[in-house]
Amino acid sequence: MPHMLLIVEPLGQRAERGPVAGEAVYQRMVDFSAELQAAGLLLGVNSLGTAAKRVSKRDGGTQVWDGPFAEAKEMVGGYFLLDTEDAAVARGWAERCPAAEWATVEIRGVGPCYT
Repeated sequence: MPHMLLIVEPLGQRAERGPVAGEAVYQRMVDFSAELQAAGLLLGVNSLGTAAKRVSKRDGGTQVWDGPFAEAKEMVGGYFLLDTEDAAVARGWAERCPAAEWATVEIRGVGPCYT
């Protein structure tokens, strides 16, 4: 089972950081991606935008909500999908991830939702 590193950021952090500091931390993440690629572990990576919608279908109806969501204190800001079944390897890379300095790096196995 591959492992995903989810970057969980506080809401508003990107705006507070500003463009110059934002570009600097983004470059650190690009460099980290290159390290994962060189190690042969990177299956996918992307930064996620701050705009969001939520869709829910219940009792034959559909509801759509536009973000930001008042109840949310954090957002998933991006991910790295690693080609490793070894949770310890994923953890080691999570500890090396620059985002761990300003966000939380959550490690999740990728697999069927029924296990």
